[in-house]
Amino acid sequence: MFIIKYKKIFVGISVILVILSLLALFSFGLNIGIDFKGGALTEVAYKFTRPNQESLNKSLESLNFGFITLQPTGDLGYIAKSRSLSDSEHAELLKTLSQNDTKNTVTEVSFNSIGPSVGRELTRKAIIAIILVSLAIICFIAFAFRKVSNLSATGSHGVASWKYGLIAIVTLLHDVAIPVGLFATLAYFYGAELNTLFVVAILTILGLSVSDTIVIFDRIRENLKNENKESKMNFSEIVGKSLEQSYVRSISTSFTVILVLLALFFFGPVSTKYFALMLTAGMFFGTYSSIFLASPLLVLVSERQKE
Repeated sequence: MFIIKYKKIFVGISVILVILSLLALFSFGLNIGIDFKGGALTEVAYKFTRPNQESLNKSLESLNFGFITLQPTGDLGYIAKSRSLSDSEHAELLKTLSQNDTKNTVTEVSFNSIGPSVGRELTRKAIIAIILVSLAIICFIAFAFRKVSNLSATGSHGVASWKYGLIAIVTLLHDVAIPVGLFATLAYFYGAELNTLFVVAILTILGLSVSDTIVIFDRIRENLKNENKESKMNFSEIVGKSLEQSYVRSISTSFTVILVLLALFFFGPVSTKYFALMLTAGMFFGTYSSIFLASPLLVLVSERQKE
């Protein structure tokens, strides 16, 4: 009952975190990668040692190809991200990256060029995917909890099934907004780029977070059935009891997943570091919202209906 007793404090913490995340997003913006705006990605590897990144950046500036970002990969390689390049510009880029060192030869590992039309198509599909997933979640929860509004415990008015779905979406927005705000901060200070892995991370956070929320909601539903027959507990007490029965499982499950994601962040390839960090933040705040936001919101909605 501790969580339900101080529900307004926990909801207030969530509101503050979301506001800070939105401020970061609107202040810093997102660094759109070539997956969405189009461009070229060139990966190279050196034979013996990787040249100093600062000296390479100075050499690349003289090409007048616009802004080019270098990202270390592996022990001997770099990934160069730039605007779309012609064949001659591509050859000139490779020549610059080699630094005319005949001993420490450079080998092109891969070269990918994405046109602006492809980037726009990816953006459109990413937005559609997120909207469809959110709608599917609302419909599923409304159907799964369709009888819950009739399970009014003594002294409570119950909460309609569609409100369970709406509260789940509110918690999902919370779980997505905070990692996005974190990503915007990383983009501003460390140059993190928004790419397809970012979209995958958002969709994964949606799935993992709503799964945890549904488990707790389902426990509330079962306790509503039982308590309605056996005792005279009110709705807030039933929700508190359900949380006490569920939070250890939720935290333990999320903790094991977070350990794996942290291992991926610290020991995995450079290309997946921000992906792992986004998922870690999503898992952490998803678990927080399932316990400290979704259930308290149910109680607040129930109390509002009594007025």
